[in-house]
Amino acid sequence: MSYLDCAPRKTDGSRRTIDIVDQTLRDGPQSWWGMRLRKDMGLPMATDLDRTGFHTIDLVGSSIFEVLVRHCKEDPWDQLISLSKAMPRTTVRAGTRSNGIVTFGLTADSVMDLWVQRLCAHGIGSFWIYDGLFNMDKIGRLVKTVQAEGAQAIPCILYADTPYHTDEYYAARTRELVATGADGIELEDAAGLLTPDRTRSLVAAIKGAAGDLPVEIHFHSNNAMAPVNYLEGVLAGADRVHTASRPLAAGVSLPSTENTVANLRYAGFDVDLDDSYFAAVEEHLLRVADYEELPVGQPAEYSLFQYRHQLPGGMAGTFKAQLRDRGMEDRFEEVLDEMSVVREELGYPVMATPFSQLVGTQAVLNVVTGSRYSVVPDEVMIYANGFYGKPVAPLDPNVLDKIMSSPKAKSFENWEPPQPSLADLRAKFGGSISDDELILRLLVPESDIDVMRATPRRQRDFSPTSRQARYIQDLVEMAVGAYLHIEAGDFSLTLEGDH
Repeated sequence: MSYLDCAPRKTDGSRRTIDIVDQTLRDGPQSWWGMRLRKDMGLPMATDLDRTGFHTIDLVGSSIFEVLVRHCKEDPWDQLISLSKAMPRTTVRAGTRSNGIVTFGLTADSVMDLWVQRLCAHGIGSFWIYDGLFNMDKIGRLVKTVQAEGAQAIPCILYADTPYHTDEYYAARTRELVATGADGIELEDAAGLLTPDRTRSLVAAIKGAAGDLPVEIHFHSNNAMAPVNYLEGVLAGADRVHTASRPLAAGVSLPSTENTVANLRYAGFDVDLDDSYFAAVEEHLLRVADYEELPVGQPAEYSLFQYRHQLPGGMAGTFKAQLRDRGMEDRFEEVLDEMSVVREELGYPVMATPFSQLVGTQAVLNVVTGSRYSVVPDEVMIYANGFYGKPVAPLDPNVLDKIMSSPKAKSFENWEPPQPSLADLRAKFGGSISDDELILRLLVPESDIDVMRATPRRQRDFSPTSRQARYIQDLVEMAVGAYLHIEAGDFSLTLEGDH
């Protein structure tokens, strides 16, 4: 089949326009750099991204807060405010679970509301809201919270490849999401599992159920098929696609903006972006990757094994590190096999936060202990008791008996998730802290915040001329004599001193 000029036309004969949601500042670095994008790395390209003409620029999620504080020693609120202010032309977006922002557990409604309110106060104008078990009460409540702040709410459908997650199932969930009053629907394939045929039927089913609401597609390239699936998705009616600048695209990330825009135009769609800004963003990211010794996006090869474990790309490194710490790195594939079994036993939860972590942690424990379900995390017990929502399939009864056999598991039978007020939470930290500080302390351990604030802010110059300056500085610092001469092309520098 040829995709050239095969785009369906509007009723007036004009070409359809496909909008682009940019992921260069959020999912791109989350996928390739473990979320470690500092302010000095992101801010120099913010103006170029803002002028490109994206429909939306995705910017932040709760996990990024912890990574920035712990690993980058940077205040995430400062980064959010700076980047948001640098992109006044474009709507910036944040992502959140419907019922949790703190670790993988459940978060009180009061905190969820405050999280949305503070993000909106700092420039966020759009939210994607996800819940792998489609807890409609929680999703609907958060949709109203978002819209009350003047922002758009885009509930997210997380794709899973199981006997239960059929097109009909997803169409039914779409109709329920539409009934919440949402402003659009997003379909996300975090593990890159979709095939072109399934993309065609699934997007058509979701678009049909969405009515007049726009449908976005967000497909990762773990299995190399996302670029083709994007074409199939827009042909089936999708209105927006998610992309990232080429150095942070492909593989475990999303298709590149550069290639996706070219493909859409060749296929007969209009894309209203100013391509002249693409190169500057790409060149900046390549310099950042070079200076910081970070990877750049590489295409993945097709792997049938991906359909067995369905692991999101960003989690693979985490599990390898956990096994390496225990001297068991050679058992990585054994863990992936165990994950596929655990996932089926737990009723086929979608492999996205928090369920990918619950399934993955349980699988690691099963392998490490050598006795399946002899150790069960609290979150798995809470899941088994139904507090995350109703699984799409029944849990294996024998496994459920094992999980529920411990006194700790039984204690959750009549448990109610805590719903502390903001006043109660503030009291834990002295009572007078600001809303932003309260959110930060709920997301990040206090000791990490203290270290972050005691660490001088890093401000690296990634301009094209700074590489030579970096080499000169390194040479000066390493020099042990009283005379240093540097010569390169038409550049010459001599330093003399008393030692």
